[in-house]
Amino acid sequence: MAWNVVEAVVSVGLGIYYNSTALAAFGFDRMIETAAAVILAWRLIAEYRGDAGAEEEVERVEKKASFWVGVTFFLLAAYVLYESLEGLITKSPARPGPWGVALAALSAAVMPILWRMKLRAADAVGSSAMRSEAAETVICAYLSFILLAGLLLNYLFGIWWADPVAALAMLYFIIREGKEAIDESRGKGCSCRSCGCNGGKR
Repeated sequence: MAWNVVEAVVSVGLGIYYNSTALAAFGFDRMIETAAAVILAWRLIAEYRGDAGAEEEVERVEKKASFWVGVTFFLLAAYVLYESLEGLITKSPARPGPWGVALAALSAAVMPILWRMKLRAADAVGSSAMRSEAAETVICAYLSFILLAGLLLNYLFGIWWADPVAALAMLYFIIREGKEAIDESRGKGCSCRSCGCNGGKR
C-alpha cells in the first residue's frame, strides 16, 4: 500500500507536469489498487483473528467495495480513452522528461520483486486472497513496462504519439481489472481477486 501511494502521487504529479496521459493513467490505477489493497488488509486481519462474524462482515463489505472499485476502473478507462484520442487528434505531445522515465523504470524493476514477496507471504499464511493480490501485481508490472516503453520512445526518439498510444495499450488491463472486480461483487464465477485461480483457470 505504501509503495502504491508513493507511485500514485508521483505519477499523477509528473503526468500533469509533463502533460503525459500515460503517466497520469498509471498513477490513477495505483490509487485504485491501493483501495483494493486496503480491503485485502482488512480481510487478512479478520482471517488472523479467526472471528467468523467478522469474516462474514468483511465478505459482505468486500463485495460492495469491489463493485465500486470496478466502476472506478471503468471510469479510468473512459478518461484514458478520451485523453488519448484527444491527444492523437490534436497532436498535443507530452513533454518528455527523465523523471517520468526513471519512475517507470523503477516500477518495472520493483513490481516483480513485490510479486515474489506477496507469493511467499501468501504461502506462509495460507491466504488465497493474498495469492490473488499477487496475480494483480503481475498486471501492474505489465502496465509499468507499457508505460516505460511509451516514455522512452518519446524521450529518446521524440515520437510524440508514443505517450497516448501507451495509454491506450493500458486499456485492456484496466478494463479487465474492472470487469473482474464487478463480477466478483455479483458472485459471477470466480475472479483472480477472490480465489487466486487466474481468471477461472486453476
